Amino acid sequence: MKDLLKSLPIEGRRSFVKQLGTLMVSFPLTSPILWPSYGPVQEEKLPRTLQRNPSLGAWLQVTEDNRVQVFTGKIELGQSIKTVIRQVAAEELSMEMEQVEVIMANTAMTPNEGYTAGSGSVKGSAIAVRYAAAFARMHLCSLAGNQWGLERKDVHLDNGTIFSKDKKRSISIANVLGGQQSEVEVTMPIELIPKRKYRFVGRPNVSYDIEQIVRGEPYFIQDLVFPQMLHARILRPPAPNWNGNIDVAKLKLLLPEGLELFVDGKMLAIVGADEYTVVKTHRRLDRELKWHSDEVSVTDRTLSEKMKEMSTEEVEVISPTVKEDLAGATFEGTFFKPYILHGAMGPACGVAKFDMDLLEVWTHSQGVFPFRAALASLFSMPAERIIVKGEAGAGCFGHSSADDAAADAAILAHAFRGRHVRVQWTRQQEHQWEAMGSAIKIDVKATLNDQGEIVTWESEVRTDSHSTRPNKDPGTLLSARYLSKPFYMKGKGYIRGGHRNAEPYYRIASNKLVAHHFQGPLRVSSLRSLGAFANVFAIETIIDKMSRYLGEHPIDFRTKRLDDERAIAVLERLKEQTINEKTAEREGLGYAFGRYKNTDGYCALATKLSVSVNGDVTLIKCWAVVDVGEVMNPLGLEMQVEGAILQACSWTLKESVTFEGNAVSCADWNAYPILRFGNVPDFDITILDQPQEQPLGGGELATPPTPASITNAIFDALGLRIYSLPVKIQSHP
Repeated sequence: MKDLLKSLPIEGRRSFVKQLGTLMVSFPLTSPILWPSYGPVQEEKLPRTLQRNPSLGAWLQVTEDNRVQVFTGKIELGQSIKTVIRQVAAEELSMEMEQVEVIMANTAMTPNEGYTAGSGSVKGSAIAVRYAAAFARMHLCSLAGNQWGLERKDVHLDNGTIFSKDKKRSISIANVLGGQQSEVEVTMPIELIPKRKYRFVGRPNVSYDIEQIVRGEPYFIQDLVFPQMLHARILRPPAPNWNGNIDVAKLKLLLPEGLELFVDGKMLAIVGADEYTVVKTHRRLDRELKWHSDEVSVTDRTLSEKMKEMSTEEVEVISPTVKEDLAGATFEGTFFKPYILHGAMGPACGVAKFDMDLLEVWTHSQGVFPFRAALASLFSMPAERIIVKGEAGAGCFGHSSADDAAADAAILAHAFRGRHVRVQWTRQQEHQWEAMGSAIKIDVKATLNDQGEIVTWESEVRTDSHSTRPNKDPGTLLSARYLSKPFYMKGKGYIRGGHRNAEPYYRIASNKLVAHHFQGPLRVSSLRSLGAFANVFAIETIIDKMSRYLGEHPIDFRTKRLDDERAIAVLERLKEQTINEKTAEREGLGYAFGRYKNTDGYCALATKLSVSVNGDVTLIKCWAVVDVGEVMNPLGLEMQVEGAILQACSWTLKESVTFEGNAVSCADWNAYPILRFGNVPDFDITILDQPQEQPLGGGELATPPTPASITNAIFDALGLRIYSLPVKIQSHP
């Protein structure tokens, strides 16, 4: 059986496996569809991801035990998308959630949905599943109705069984298919379950993996075990472009029996069957290697002042609509955000096996299909001969080291054919080699006229790339750059992410936005909210200065200069919740607002804090009011919002990468401090559910307003304005 599966093309193998134990929810339309009368007909276009993957079999299948498997190309990062998809599918299929299984991110089984990124999983994948499940329900009921000679209104689906209206006839959804395997495409019109009848969507549901995680049962990629698996550790210098005289023969003499030294160009790895021996040997050889670097041109201490001379491009993103100068009170500020790490709690891990002409990879990548494309280019092999399977890893928003660890494993598996190879990064490697969030510098100049209107706003943003995720370019994979035949990344990545949310959402007569790309010394890529974290920090600081200048309540100032009723609503609700909040001496209350990407979810945020005479900031409480349209799982959304605020609090108060040239020096948690449990604030999260609206992303909307809510609160407490992160306050009696 195993050899037979290997001999089949990927799609053929997928179909073969399905025939062994499952029946596809797809069949030819041999008679007219009898559309159900469940709810309003959706006549609009299919969701975009469903348009790209219209085959119903790509999304759903019925198993022989009458359960439903749902396929999604997204990966679970801790954001509860797995639970949301389960809720949506169960709702539209009129089944219990226990009867629905969600299979995620597997290039041999699931649809290609790109990256799990951009706060797009619910409005992309979950909505696609909603429409696919509703379409499947209609087909199943229509097929049963046709078999019984009944109209659709006389047929009903309930938890995997189709009943006639008089209850005299019934058939399971597995049996109604009759073993047919023909594909059918999802098309409009589709009738959805009326929202008034929802049993699962819009109600809190705990992740159904949580018990497995809490009990410490095997769940994460690090828990994978395969027969005769090899373990590997990569030997890397402290930083890119560091050189050393590597005596391979000497290193091999230091290897214990049973271990091998892999060498390909500048990529070195210790490989063996016993992980403990591999780890000990890796530490020993790492000490033997001597590295040296070129002259240091910039450090974390000089970066801000050198960013202008390091800039290589300038683009006027938004041109002013009013050319002449408009008189009024001027408000200025120069803001700085340093490089920051993803800071994953667990270092990256990857597993791979190269057998015959088939490569299998297990990874906690956020884009299994783009990663597969990078591997196909790296090995010059058809993508169809590569299976990438998404596994749970340390939750991380953005381009973590997961792809690099998996690429390491794939390269080694190519050399050690027929055996699984597991690569585990170290904490030091995680901190020194990950693609971190770019440093950003922002200059803002804005004007209020005599009527208190914002008449001009000028922003100048200096930023490096905000995404170098894997794609067809193998140079996006770290180790590919160090092989004997190296691949170097083409292009500079996604520069526009640096000016995300740089345009204020408020009513302004004339806007100007200029973006500069600077070529920084460190490897960078996407990190939660991209440039929005820094840009909203700058915007909301200037807005706070304006409100204080006019003597208006910070929320009133904002609502008067907004035209979006939903934006006004979250702010007004926040004011209701905080209007009577009292602050003692050295305590402050700060406000901030943002609409992520200016097109996505809304968040109004308030932070109460205190500042000691030594300058230590203690967070007391955070209030957040959010609007993401239709809410699928309020519990999951609430956890998302709290998590986003906590991470942004850590960035604001603690986090900054220290470096000399391109060598990162903060290689552990002592050198890279993060927010501790002792400084976690109380939370009051309010969700304005809008079931009549389209769902919006909730994973990043609370990140951008957080820094300004903190620094505005510091100003409220001390009269001290903060422009550079992380917050550093000298003794302030």
